[in-house]
Amino acid sequence: MNPALLPSLAWFVRIAHHRSFTRAAEEMGVSRAALSQNLKALEQRLGVRLLNRTTRDISLTEPGQRLFETLRPMLDEIERVVLELGEVDGVPSGLIRVNTSRLASRALIEPHLAEFHARYPQIRIELVMDDSLSNIVADGCDVGIRLGRSLVDHVVAVPISPALSMVVVGSPAYFERHGIPQTPADLAHHNCLNYRSSGSGALRQWDFVDPTGKRQHFTQPVAGHLSTNDDQSMTRAALQGIGLIQHVDIAIQRHLADRRLVQVLHEWAYGHPGFYLYLPSREQMPSKVRALLDFMVEKREGISSVE
Repeated sequence: MNPALLPSLAWFVRIAHHRSFTRAAEEMGVSRAALSQNLKALEQRLGVRLLNRTTRDISLTEPGQRLFETLRPMLDEIERVVLELGEVDGVPSGLIRVNTSRLASRALIEPHLAEFHARYPQIRIELVMDDSLSNIVADGCDVGIRLGRSLVDHVVAVPISPALSMVVVGSPAYFERHGIPQTPADLAHHNCLNYRSSGSGALRQWDFVDPTGKRQHFTQPVAGHLSTNDDQSMTRAALQGIGLIQHVDIAIQRHLADRRLVQVLHEWAYGHPGFYLYLPSREQMPSKVRALLDFMVEKREGISSVE
């Protein structure tokens, strides 16, 4: 094999992974034009078209798919070995791709980025925002962060937040105008602002527990004048007094602390396991991933949920 082909093959894998010249170029620190020209040269050398390209989309041809499926695990193994060699001196280094929901990123990662980078200056972090439960291996990520109740069985999961609660809140002005619901059934008479899942596309039913007996979990359908797939937009609307929302307590702590939002239906609040950092395996864990895991567990002690 001609060694001169190796860089072009590696570049092809990144393009095929992202299905985007722009994102691959940004990741690799080259221009989009250079990447496109390099791929054309590779196709000419191999005598086959690897990608179908339109002004909006990129897809793999049959030969391109076969080449991608063959090369990717090989290149991943090469990268792993190279990174391990680079960590011989005991200093964690390299890129960590973190698949995380937006909420977890805002609450658990972003407040501590400066401290983490000061402690581990040779580690680079890429946050892959995804509110659905993705396959972190297939997506090329090293770790993922999700609520414990959404985790699949085969992953290794470590808690990085306390247990959390789904709380119903509204502004003082809203309650002055519309009164305070006493049971979840009363929400039928309130403007409930709701969240639409980016993954399933479904409006989320609100979670509660029966305060009597065994505190069984149940869901309550709600309706209102606004739905959104962005939880911050939902929260801003509640702060304006438009309606009620149900949100995980860790996301609205400061608004509850300064009384801009007020919790109701306390005894009906549904608690669930908090956020977990999950990864495919503990075996041969790179020191960079171990550093992030230990750091997140350390920061867990400083996180408090709303009672």
